[in-house]
Amino acid sequence: MNVPFPKTQMNNQILTPPHPDRIHPLLRHQTATLGADRNDILDASHRLIDNLVNIRDESGQFLLRLEDGRVIDTKSWHGFEWTHGVGLYGMYKVWEMTGDQATWDIMVNWFEDRFKEGMPSRNINTVAPFLTLAYLYERTGDRRYLPYLDVWAEWVMNDLPRTEEGGFQHIVYNSVNNQQLWDDTLMMSVMPLAKIGLLLNRPHYVEEAKRQFLIHIKYLTCRKTGLWYHGWTFDGRHNFANALWGRGNSWVTIVIPEFIELLDLPKDDAVRQFLIDTLEAQVSALAKVQAPSGLWRTILDDETSYEEAAASAGFAYGILKAVRKGYISRDYEEIGLKGARAVRAHISDAGELTQVSFGTPVFNSIQEYKDIPLTSMPFGQAMALLTMTEFMYRFI
Repeated sequence: MNVPFPKTQMNNQILTPPHPDRIHPLLRHQTATLGADRNDILDASHRLIDNLVNIRDESGQFLLRLEDGRVIDTKSWHGFEWTHGVGLYGMYKVWEMTGDQATWDIMVNWFEDRFKEGMPSRNINTVAPFLTLAYLYERTGDRRYLPYLDVWAEWVMNDLPRTEEGGFQHIVYNSVNNQQLWDDTLMMSVMPLAKIGLLLNRPHYVEEAKRQFLIHIKYLTCRKTGLWYHGWTFDGRHNFANALWGRGNSWVTIVIPEFIELLDLPKDDAVRQFLIDTLEAQVSALAKVQAPSGLWRTILDDETSYEEAAASAGFAYGILKAVRKGYISRDYEEIGLKGARAVRAHISDAGELTQVSFGTPVFNSIQEYKDIPLTSMPFGQAMALLTMTEFMYRFI
C-alpha cells in the first residue's frame, strides 16, 4: 500500500533564511549574505546600458579637439575610442550572461555604423573595440569582420611604435607619448591582440601579448605596495608622479583574470603563476586602502583624494572573478562584494554610474589626478556592467 506524502505548501519553501546567523555557515543559502537581489542587479544592468547609449556631451566641455581640426567625442555613443571599446565589452559580458537580444543589437549596430563612417586613425586606444568585434566574429562568422581584425592586429604587431625593450608605446589621438608605457595598454591593445591571435590561429600574437604583460609588470608595479603606477617613461626612466592611480590599477585587476581565462593557461604554467602572484599582491594591497564606503579613491593611498566609482567597479569585478575562478584566495571575496554593493549604490534611477572621473593622461603631479572632473562616461557605465554581471554569478 502506497502511503501518500503529506501535502506541503510550496510558498513555505523559503530560500533565504530570516537571519543568516541562525544557520551554520556551511548550510546557508548561497545568496544569504550578498545583501543584493538578482532582479535588482539585472534591472540595474539594463538601465546602465540605456544610459550608456544615450550619454551626450551637451556643452562640448569634454570633446577632444586636435590640432588637425578633428574633434573626438569620447562621451557620446557614436564615437570611436577606448571609451566605446570598454563600453562594448561591458555589453558583451551582459549578453554572455543573459542572451539579451537588445544588447546584442546595440553592439552589432555600433560596428555597422562605424564601418559606414570609415575607420579612425590607429593608436593604442582605438584598438580597444576590436576585442568585442573578435567575440562577435567568433559567434557569427560574419566574413565582413575578418579584414578589420586582420589589418588592425597586424598594425599592432608590426607598426605600433615600440619603447625600449619592445613595449607597446602608448600612442593616443593627440600625443605619441614617446617611450612611455601606461597600464591602460593591457586592456586597450594587449587583450584584443591575444583574442585575435587565438581566433585567427596566430600564436605569435599570443606570445607577444604575454611579453607585453611581463614588460608592463616590470616597469609599472610598485614593489613596496604591490599596487601599480600609472605610467613609466624610458626617456628619463621614471614613473612620472609615482601616482598609484585608481582606474589605472583597476585595468590590471580586470585584465589579469581575463587574460588567464582567455588563454586557458594550465596551473603549472610559469606565466600564469607569475600573473596570479602579481594580482594577489595587488589585491592584498587594495584590501588595505578600500574606503569604509566600499569604494576606492582615485589616488589609492591618498585619503584626501575623492572616491571614484569606475575604478571601484573594475576592482570589484576583477576580485570577484579571480575568486570565482580560483586564481586568488576566497578570503578576498567579501572585499569584492563590498565594492560591488557600493558600486550598485552609485547607479542612479536613470542608470548613470555616478562619481566617475573623466579620461586621464599620465600627469606629473598627484594634485592633477585629484583635480580630474567627474562626469558620466561610457567606460564608467561599462565597468559597472562588468561588476553587475559578475555579481549575478553568485545567484546561479
